Parts: sequence; C-alpha cells; structure tokens
Amino acid sequence: GGAGAAVAAGIVPAAHGGDGAGSIRIPASCCGVFGLKPSRGRITLGPDLGDSTGGIVNEHVLSRSVRDSAALLDATQGSMPGDPYTAPSPSGRYADAIRMKPRRLRIGFTTASLLGTAVDPDCVAATIDTARLCESLGHEVVECTPTIDGETYNTLYKRFWAMTATRAITALARNRGETPSVLVGEVESFNQYLYGVGSRISAADYLVDLNWFHTTGRTLANFLLDVDVWLTPTLGTPPPELGHFDADRHGGEAVMERFLEFLAFTTFANMAGLPAMSMPLSWTADGLPVGTQFTGRFDDEATLLQLAAQLEEARPWAQRRPAVHAAE
Repeated sequence: GGAGAAVAAGIVPAAHGGDGAGSIRIPASCCGVFGLKPSRGRITLGPDLGDSTGGIVNEHVLSRSVRDSAALLDATQGSMPGDPYTAPSPSGRYADAIRMKPRRLRIGFTTASLLGTAVDPDCVAATIDTARLCESLGHEVVECTPTIDGETYNTLYKRFWAMTATRAITALARNRGETPSVLVGEVESFNQYLYGVGSRISAADYLVDLNWFHTTGRTLANFLLDVDVWLTPTLGTPPPELGHFDADRHGGEAVMERFLEFLAFTTFANMAGLPAMSMPLSWTADGLPVGTQFTGRFDDEATLLQLAAQLEEARPWAQRRPAVHAAE
C-alpha cells in the first residue's frame, strides 16, 4: 500500500511490490496507478527465497506509466541457479513490444464473482466500460466465465492463505531461536488468527490442497486457450475505509470473509501462476479509483503490456492527481 501511495503522490515514478494474493494489483487499483504481476518464475525470488508458499508470490513494481513497468521488467526479469520455478526467456524486450499495437485480441470478460461474493456496482460498471473501450479499439469482446468450483476454492483458500502467515511466523521464530507460539504474541491480531488456523493444518492437507489449486490452474489455462486475455474487476469493492480489515474490531474470521469479498478476482492468477495487471481506467462519483484487471496466458506479459499501452493512450490517467501530491 505504501508503494502505491508513493507512486500516486508523485514521490517516485515506480515502487517495488510483492504479490501473493494481489498485493501489486490491489494498491494499484486503490491508488489509481498501473500494477503488473508477472508470470510465475519471471523474476527470481533469489537469492534469499526459492518458493514462497506454493509458488503464489511474484515480484515487480507499481508505476505511473506502462512504459516504466515494461522497462523495469526488462531490467529485472530472469532466473537464478536453483530457482524452483522459471519462466521462458522473452523473445524480445518488453519496452520494444509496447511500441507496437496489439493484434486484434479476443477478450473474455466476467463481472460476477466466481466465489459467489457480492461485487460493488462501481466495479461492475468499470469492467463493462473497459470492455466497451476495448471493443471500440477493434478487439473482439465476449462475456464468458471459467468453470471453477467457487465453494471449494473459497474453503481451501482460507486454509491455504493461513499457511502463509504460519510459515512466516515459524521461519522467523526459528531464526530468532524462539518458539512460534511465543513469537505469535508479537504480531497483529489478524496474523494471530491466521497462525491459529494454519498451525492446525497437517502437511498432508496442505499438499492435497496445493494439488487442487494446481488442477484449477489447468482449468484457467484451458479457458485462456479460447480467449487471449480475461477481463474482470480488479477488486470486489472500491477502496474501503480505514478499519474495514481491523481484526481487533471485527474478529479474524469476519476479516477473512471481508478479504474474500475484496479479493474476489485477484487470487486466481497467483494460484495459477498467470500474469495479470490492474489498470486505472475508472473512478467513482466520489473520485475514488476503481481498477480493472486483465489476466493473460502464462509467459505472455508482452500481450498484456501492449494492450495496456494501447488503453493508456486511449484513456490517459497520468494527469489525474490525488489531493496530496509531491508537485503541489
């Protein structure tokens, strides 16, 4: 969130982000900037990390422009010896790719949550508006939805995400020579809740759940054989008010449900290892940014970036500034 705010406020042109459930695309949507999560293995997590909870984490930047995101991806993409996941080397520079207009794309769009959660009308309207914009640029746009068991996804994702906090707390405690049960008392309430859930999950359950998510990734990959990119809202709601995710106030379980409604569209790309981007093309009547998300085929960041550059030219956003800005 701090990275997105710094970019939106004009403090820096781009800032680093790590994305395990949407944490590049979420602040990009909430701050009105551009955010791309690359394919799994596009940018190494080395030398300190290999895998971070089932390969869901990717790193890149939030940026004011598509150009800067493409240039930084050129500078940082690549693997290191020992990486458990690698993406194929790109055929050319992303900075060169965005200078060419994309071919006529077949774009599938979805406005309903696959998890069965509510979607705010502003997020639906932004997606439909973006679909029309894409159509006006010559792309074929069709309404379609991948077939995913949303109820099972919902149930398993709650367990899977709990393991991220459990892993981190356990690793930190080991490095400090402490027991996790002692260290967990030093973290925020929601992370305490996640640790409580995750510490009751067996290794066998984790591996079975991971295999289910990998199978779901194949479903999404097959869906993307019929369309070039998949358009959805980035988030289920516009930016929420402070305190909306406060576990001290609402309780850990209630906050988890709020997260699932908020992140109804971002986590699929993480689980499947697909590239996805949030574009700042819409705003609410109150002036809050509402991102729209495009998910692409594995190893096809070039198509996403070409489309992003075309949309940026058609509907520029760089001139939009928040009330607090470094240039003011």
